[in-house]
Amino acid sequence: MKALSQFVLASSLVLSQFSFANTDTTALQQAMQSPTRSEANKARDQYRNPVETLHFFGVTPQSTVVEISPGGGWYTEILAPLLAKEGKYYAAHFPANSTSEYATRNLKAFKEKLASNEAYKNVVVTEFSPLPDQQVAPANSADVVLTFRNLHNWYMQKGEQGTIDAFKSFYAALKPGGVLGVVEHRLPEDKKSADWLKSGYFPQSLAVELAQKAGFVLEQSSEINANAKDTADHPGGVWTLPPTLSQKEQDKDKYQAIGESDRMTLKFRKPAAQ
Repeated sequence: MKALSQFVLASSLVLSQFSFANTDTTALQQAMQSPTRSEANKARDQYRNPVETLHFFGVTPQSTVVEISPGGGWYTEILAPLLAKEGKYYAAHFPANSTSEYATRNLKAFKEKLASNEAYKNVVVTEFSPLPDQQVAPANSADVVLTFRNLHNWYMQKGEQGTIDAFKSFYAALKPGGVLGVVEHRLPEDKKSADWLKSGYFPQSLAVELAQKAGFVLEQSSEINANAKDTADHPGGVWTLPPTLSQKEQDKDKYQAIGESDRMTLKFRKPAAQ
């Protein structure tokens, strides 16, 4: 029985990889070439792999997608044109009533970005913070919820429960059978020392555990955004690497040669209704 289960699992992975390799990504490629994209953002494609990542999470032009904490809009430049005609794009940014100067400034800049180009006219801005019962989109409305490099922030702000609360908000927004896509700086399991959180990296095992506590099922993981050169033990944490380069000129060539961080790419699913 065990051998049969292993065979089925292996067969499923092969089928999944075959389907991934043979599914049309034309729309994603076109969105990546959108004139809305800045040259600075395009330069990071080699590390962020947007076409492969969105394809892995099952995003199509017809999808209803929620992006959590879109920041300056790196993925907005791709998702907005991709979803403009047949899909829907929710950008769950900082709350409008936040008392944080950083949050207020970033939300203002994001809204100014949206107002600057007709390509963003259909973007719906909602709110998110790692608190209970946040409505990032109408309940049971989203096909895909995406979060890129945010788990460490929630965990630093609100700990384990805050991160679970965040996942529960995503669960509520997703349709039964919907996908949660997570990309995060990956901390090697053998580097979980007492001060690991200060590094900006996050253990993959913990990410899976907290998502499962919110009701999600891990369907598949990918090495699309992996970087074997990243040792995750830099003096200024993940911010030592590009694009931040927190050490400024000190060993700059070394860190640029490493590139951006090693990242986990996890595909969770909200169980379909029975």
